[in-house]
Amino acid sequence: MQVNDRRGLVFAGVVVALAAVGIYLSMLPASGGDGEVPQSVVTATSSAAPPPSGPSPAPAITAGTFDIYGFLPLTREQIAQAADTAQRFAASYATFRYDEDPASYAERLKGFTTVEFGAILARDVTTPALVEQNRADQVVSDGSGRLKSIRDIADGSIVLVVTATQHITAKSGQRDRGADYAVTLTQVGTEWRVFDLQPADAGQDGDPGGGGQGGGAEEGATQ
Repeated sequence: MQVNDRRGLVFAGVVVALAAVGIYLSMLPASGGDGEVPQSVVTATSSAAPPPSGPSPAPAITAGTFDIYGFLPLTREQIAQAADTAQRFAASYATFRYDEDPASYAERLKGFTTVEFGAILARDVTTPALVEQNRADQVVSDGSGRLKSIRDIADGSIVLVVTATQHITAKSGQRDRGADYAVTLTQVGTEWRVFDLQPADAGQDGDPGGGGQGGGAEEGATQ
């Protein structure tokens, strides 16, 4: 058979194949028609994810599961340490005697305070008029401190209300005296230091961002 005859037969075969494909495609239903949907489309549609539902409800909060310390800027341990410092400071503040060197009393208080507030307290408790008054009446005060409440709390600082109680023995007689103080403490390294001391009803809690405030020292030491 000649080459031209073979080429003619191949061309005729291609034409027949294309015609068969055209007939097959013409028999398929048009898109969106009533014909049967191809199986591949059915499979894709049936495997699609269901529409998302609403947000899952939050777990109920109960007394047994609620941990308030998880919502505070200070840990349980930090608050306990600050409270212990405030109580010991109040006890030391309320404990003094007429024959004690006022400078020694001031140094004892400085062991609980910031440098700035320690200087303010030292000035107050060594006031000559106050010292002479206590000596004249031979005042001896045995003090204690007790945490009453938490007034304010922030990252690195806390304001506690502490009751300082004095059992006083003097020439003028014995008496017990109690006073509530707002004690502001600030964190210095790993320690808590007293930054401010005010009568609890004075409305002044101290500001750890500025200088320490005086007040209350003379009242605590006079009676």
